[in-house]
Amino acid sequence: MTDQRIADLERRLRRIEDEREIERMIASYGPLVDAGDADAAADLWAVDGSYDVEGWFMSSRAEVAAMVRSDAHRGLIEAGCCHFLGPAVVTVDGDDAVAVCESVLVTRKGDGFAVWRAGANHFRLRRGDGRWRIVARRTRAFDGGAEARELLSTGLQRSRPDERA
Repeated sequence: MTDQRIADLERRLRRIEDEREIERMIASYGPLVDAGDADAAADLWAVDGSYDVEGWFMSSRAEVAAMVRSDAHRGLIEAGCCHFLGPAVVTVDGDDAVAVCESVLVTRKGDGFAVWRAGANHFRLRRGDGRWRIVARRTRAFDGGAEARELLSTGLQRSRPDERA
């Protein structure tokens, strides 16, 4: 094997490892907020990271933790709910990344469950101190409008193979 081939393999492996780490981080959000673990959920964000979901803009890790501790969120988890973020499509560019996925919030209703919300999620992430963190997350409901679809298409445009290094 040539030095160039080894370097290429190392670069490809690093990208796969980064993608997997980001996918796992995004997938951990639901279990963390459903368990009510505000500090661990907030630790997914950069200190000054933002989370923009209709009607609620959080501009720091502390505000994300406060959301998980809020009466509204506590009411959801005490009644029974499941936040599920589907598989993420991740595009890594050095120490920055973009990811998109769909999500559903399922809540207990009588003896069963109902989908309370379905949304599109667009994440901007950055690696720092040896790990990935969310710099910005924007979530929009699939309400028939264009905004949710645009979040997904914007992130997916960056993931096309012809645009990847």
